[in-house]
Amino acid sequence: MGPILMLFKNPGAFFLLMIPLLYSVIIHEVAHGWVAEKMGDTTARWLGRITLNPIKHLDPIGTLMLLLFGFGWAKPVPVNFSNLRDYRKGMILVSAAGITANITLAFLALLIMRMNIFSPWGIMTDILSVLARINMILAAFNLIPIPPLDGSKILMGFVSNRAQYQLMQLEPYGMFIIIGLLFFGLLNPLITFFEQIIVTIINLIL
Repeated sequence: MGPILMLFKNPGAFFLLMIPLLYSVIIHEVAHGWVAEKMGDTTARWLGRITLNPIKHLDPIGTLMLLLFGFGWAKPVPVNFSNLRDYRKGMILVSAAGITANITLAFLALLIMRMNIFSPWGIMTDILSVLARINMILAAFNLIPIPPLDGSKILMGFVSNRAQYQLMQLEPYGMFIIIGLLFFGLLNPLITFFEQIIVTIINLIL
């Protein structure tokens, strides 16, 4: 059950879900800024973005999309990769930080479910299930190696300088490409593939 269905089926559960759902995208962005700072770039700190204050992060359209459809975004945390002590390693770690944060949140939600604290048919179980599912989707989507998604920055950390330049040239058009591919369902197999990997990793730990 996604957020929009939960809104009509159980409005109370929907409003309980809102806060952890919003913090899923907030923590994703904070993770980028925090790791960037550890790697030598303090841009996010200077701009006041290494904070859990939602006002600093929430994007109106991204928030609406997240709450209604379970797929959204926050304002990207600015990172100056040229300030990182190790450019390639830093690019990989900073870009992977947000994805790792979402996988961690999904793991925690599923771990709580496994502990059987709440009734399997109760509101809290529904909330935890949706929270885990959305965080896995967010992580899987961001692994797509098309700019400006995190997966493209991770890929840039491994490829040649020439390939990096070509990916950077693609970035201004990246979201249009992604929207088009999503519209025709061409990214669904890749998202599902990444999601299956994430589920496998979580199941190995649980």
